Amino acid sequence: MGVRLCCVCLNVGLSLSLSLSLLLAGCDDGRPVLVEATGRVLLRGAGVTAGSIVFHPDAGNAFQGDAPSSQLQLDGSFLMQTYPWGEGVAVGRYRVTLSPQLAARLGLAEYSDPTKSPLQVDVTADGLRGHVIELPAAAGVQQGKGGKR
Repeated sequence: MGVRLCCVCLNVGLSLSLSLSLLLAGCDDGRPVLVEATGRVLLRGAGVTAGSIVFHPDAGNAFQGDAPSSQLQLDGSFLMQTYPWGEGVAVGRYRVTLSPQLAARLGLAEYSDPTKSPLQVDVTADGLRGHVIELPAAAGVQQGKGGKR
């Protein structure tokens, strides 16, 4: 009886495992594969802060969901996040913009418009680590003494 009970348990366990595997294989929640994307935004070698950066997917990208974004930290660093999936971005080409308030403050209004911004990045399967975006030296004309960049 003990051997027979074990065989029944084994058969039930295998059936449940197979059913669960088939169920999970059939589920596609649309979650993109994300890779790390970090870096810094600089102006005259100093970190730009008090704003955000956005990666707008190029028309040819497989991922066309919400544009990944990040708040700029005090040193100008960023860690991109793709809502609602978490840290990272999908592989592909992106047009990069600054938040409208930040771009205006720096005298770079076109940098807030994805159709006009000259900034772009290519994110590979290896990710984008420590990418530096140096804004043009002519920027910052509206910045007062002691003002945030």
